[in-house]
Amino acid sequence: MRVAVLNDIHGNLPALDAVLNEVRQAGVDRVVVGGDVLPGPMPRETLTRLLRLDMPTHFIHGNGDRVVRMQMGGTESSEVPERFREVIRWTAQQLQPEDERLLASWPPTERLEIPGLGGVLFCHATPRNDREIFMRTTAEDRLAPVFAGVNASVVVCGHTHMQFDRMVGSLRVVNAGSIGAPFQQPAGAYWLLLGPDVQLRRTDYDFEQAAAQIRATAYPLVEELVVRYVLNPPSEAETIALYAHAEV
Repeated sequence: MRVAVLNDIHGNLPALDAVLNEVRQAGVDRVVVGGDVLPGPMPRETLTRLLRLDMPTHFIHGNGDRVVRMQMGGTESSEVPERFREVIRWTAQQLQPEDERLLASWPPTERLEIPGLGGVLFCHATPRNDREIFMRTTAEDRLAPVFAGVNASVVVCGHTHMQFDRMVGSLRVVNAGSIGAPFQQPAGAYWLLLGPDVQLRRTDYDFEQAAAQIRATAYPLVEELVVRYVLNPPSEAETIALYAHAEV
């Protein structure tokens, strides 16, 4: 069995379409969407594309999906900084009532048995919640309590938009990276192919054309939040320095 892991799409439909073309060419048997389909500039179109996939697809929620769902229900999340709340409001306004029910049905984790890898636990940020931050460089002693009690051989996560493959004790921990807004270079759409081992994948697509499509939307802070990460994402070193104060 081969499994594609698609994380942190953030409504970037051109990037998702490019990855899906490679997913089909790779003979994938099923897909795991690991959270943060939302917010993003093409939220409804991105959801529709994922829901129409012609292969078994598992969804888990990310913190972005959760706060958009809360907004649709009339609650503005205090965890979103004030200057970014308009992004959540706008995304929620693009969706339909049935989308709120769909987002509410997504669990926080998923577990699959994958030949060659064994039990694989999928989560958005950590097995504990959808918002904790850790990185390739986070000290192992800080991560031991985060992954304590995990009954799996491999944990696959996302959230920080940086792809990596590392060990925490005897547990292999892999970050799928971000399809829609990578916080690493080079530009591209980052994802995983699992089975029988782990393949860190990056897909090129027409970045200028994607930026033009994104700019044609009414997405708030479009240049800062989306186009930058399509055309000129920050380096891993920049992102690690930015996140250092927020590590677990």
